[in-house]
Amino acid sequence: MKKDIEIRKVEDLIVAIVPRLPDEEGYGDFWDSYFINLKDEAIGSVLINSTGYGEIDGEKRRTAVFRHFWEQVGPLQMEKIEPIHTSLFNLAHEFWVSFTSDNYLYDKRYVFVPGSLEESNFTEIPFLGRPGVMIR
Repeated sequence: MKKDIEIRKVEDLIVAIVPRLPDEEGYGDFWDSYFINLKDEAIGSVLINSTGYGEIDGEKRRTAVFRHFWEQVGPLQMEKIEPIHTSLFNLAHEFWVSFTSDNYLYDKRYVFVPGSLEESNFTEIPFLGRPGVMIR
């Protein structure tokens, strides 16, 4: 039964969205998303489904769904997910993360709501040492 299924909390993982630096190609037009493993152990079979959805100029919009897979993300390791064009900041950006650890399948949904990708929400992103927006 559903009530008998143990649901374990996902901890020590971050999805962050960070603006590009002035010397990087696409500066001003693109920000990059990252997946960061803060655990002291590797996680396996990491699958991230990403999509954007919402309204732009009163019209419902939805981006394509992208899937990213890493066989393993090591302890205290970061992986770049994908770029996001600044013209899509009025959309919600969802990253659904699934992975295995200790023979258990975890999943968590990280959603950056419209309007959250702005400087007033910046914090320093671990491992990058740069400002950006993150969900832990």
